[in-house]
Amino acid sequence: MKPPVAARRDHERSRHGDVVNDPYAWMIDGEDADVLAYLKDENAFTEAATAGLAELRETVFQEIKGRTKETDLSVPTRKGDWWYYSRNVEGLQYAIHCRVAADGPTPPSLPEDGSALPGEHVLLDGNVIADGHEFFSLGGFEISPDGLRLAYSVDFAGDERYTLKVRDLATGEDFADEVANTYTSIAWTRDASTLFYTTINDSFRTHRVYRHVLGTPAAQDEIVLQEDDERFYVDVRLTRSERFIEIFCGSKITSEVRLLAADDPAGEFRIVAPRRNGVEYSVDHWAHPGDPSRDLLLILHNADGKTDFELASVPVSALGDDPEWTPLVAYQPGVRLDYVEAFAGHLVVAYRRDGLTGLAVHKVDAATGTPSAQGTPIEFPEQVRTVSPDKNPEYDTTRYRLDYTSMVTPSSVYDYDVATGELTLLKQQPVLGGYDPADYVQERVWATAQDGVRVPVTLVRKRGVVADGSNPCVLYGYGSYEASIDPYFSIPRLSLLDRGFVFAIAHVRGGGELGRQWYEDGKLLLKRNTFTDFVAAARQLVADGWTGRDRLVARGGSAGGLLMGAVANLAPEDFRAIVAEVPFVDALNTILDPDLPLTVMEWEEWGNPVEDAEVYAYMKGYSPYENVADVQYPAILAVTSLNDTRVGFHEPAKWIARLRAEAGGVPDFLLKTEMEAGHGGRSGRYTAWQEEAFNLAWIIDKATGSGAGSEAGSEAISGAAD
Repeated sequence: MKPPVAARRDHERSRHGDVVNDPYAWMIDGEDADVLAYLKDENAFTEAATAGLAELRETVFQEIKGRTKETDLSVPTRKGDWWYYSRNVEGLQYAIHCRVAADGPTPPSLPEDGSALPGEHVLLDGNVIADGHEFFSLGGFEISPDGLRLAYSVDFAGDERYTLKVRDLATGEDFADEVANTYTSIAWTRDASTLFYTTINDSFRTHRVYRHVLGTPAAQDEIVLQEDDERFYVDVRLTRSERFIEIFCGSKITSEVRLLAADDPAGEFRIVAPRRNGVEYSVDHWAHPGDPSRDLLLILHNADGKTDFELASVPVSALGDDPEWTPLVAYQPGVRLDYVEAFAGHLVVAYRRDGLTGLAVHKVDAATGTPSAQGTPIEFPEQVRTVSPDKNPEYDTTRYRLDYTSMVTPSSVYDYDVATGELTLLKQQPVLGGYDPADYVQERVWATAQDGVRVPVTLVRKRGVVADGSNPCVLYGYGSYEASIDPYFSIPRLSLLDRGFVFAIAHVRGGGELGRQWYEDGKLLLKRNTFTDFVAAARQLVADGWTGRDRLVARGGSAGGLLMGAVANLAPEDFRAIVAEVPFVDALNTILDPDLPLTVMEWEEWGNPVEDAEVYAYMKGYSPYENVADVQYPAILAVTSLNDTRVGFHEPAKWIARLRAEAGGVPDFLLKTEMEAGHGGRSGRYTAWQEEAFNLAWIIDKATGSGAGSEAGSEAISGAAD
């Protein structure tokens, strides 16, 4: 079977005196018959080229399934008079959301077999809602403060445009209230008479906040805020104290917050501080335990050059007066404050130091009734680890719920006793089949980038794997939006580690692992640092003997898919294969088109090539689709989804078509398009395992040459060289 040959149709792009022919621009229309036919032909080719991996795929799928406890419960979370949790049942794709009545401060014991808790109330069964649909995603899920109603939203296409519904938890029936084209943020008023929600415009930007009075037609809903600046999105939430509804307006570099008393459903929102370009801030509310006039707004901000953010406070009574922010947790360069959570008797500040996450507890001073500026870090024994907040909806509590994981420690849920500092393990992700963390080794190494900057790399391997240059290896990366890829445990990854693989994460610039400056140094006209950092990490792994170029596979998705395409052009000889998932590989054309989803919002991340010739030239110099060359590329597997709103399916489709037509050497390129899915791929846990088994089987085959797909794939692909 020969690979499909995409038609070339002249399409001129002219910007800043630069004229370019884009022969595959026609692929952008997902409803065009020719486009759909081409995608189906590519899927058929990919299926044929990987047919020899069917047995390996099934083996890996069974390994993932066999290590996973299929019937299981999450740790119940206290909110008001109930413990809330979700559970999965063997054979069912989606979670069942439940609650049981609370009879004390201690969470109910979890049955060993994962069965339902006594007295269980089923709030929402994803399997029932998904019945009859190829795709299902649950968006918002908000219980009203009185515990009587549930506002939730559903997506049956994968395009992240949700329909909002409201359920009566006493009867289990949905009200007539229903709103289409919403996003996931929902906020109830304290009396549960009114809820606020956001909607999405044609550019996939949440641009409006609506007020909906329960029992009234959606057509009568009032627009309480419309954000007309196309750089900004809006979000709405109820503070943990349940005293305020908060509207957050944010761009990539600027934010603005409005508040409304949650017991005033028909009231007007007030601005905490007017937006100032380049100033980001977020707000939480702390209620004084005895004197409401001394309530505080906690403001995490980067004003006045505080790059890694400072925590300040202002009196709630000064809301609307734009008062001066009083430092509470002082700015400390090199310690990135991520966010704060307020509780009746303490605050918890999440931070980053030396590339690792941390949580610090700030108790309320009993004498003054104000939070302490000095926090107590929550300590863990592993040096390489990730600690983060879990669900903490209850405001008046002395226990703090958190998540913990590492490359070798399965995801774990702890309660931290604020008074004593004691950590109680409530649950650790079960791994069936006798998993022992001591059988695996994690460590952090450092690569030196071409400009001398040291780049952290986290790796994990099975004990006994030595640095002799013979190990297959997967190197993962992202590097955009200040998003950090922190150390984490993965059951599917064990299928690689137990086959002798080394798995590594390159914490490249553009991410947030080493603070705000680490992000700033990998965006806009410094974006190339993201790509060269990744190449430096790959070369360091080879130099240290953890792998060889002929056994190294790179993997990344979305903006990490841009990274994959860029390094394929930059250093094709350094990788045996590349997996690019929903990859942003046609970056310049997308960012040039303000009519495409999210483009205008993205200009503060990538630059504005429409107006700025320097940005245009810079992006043209790294955009993967623009820079396909007559060289031997690694094997490439590009995975995308037809209904992806964030990264259009046409980007990898165009990229693979151009690679086939213009790359040199022996081509080995596959495109796999999910026809009923969005940015996150197909829905349902078993389906997700099957898709991951497909990817892992391809990786194993390419990195080791041991899979049955090597011969079958080369025969199918050989037609491209004829």
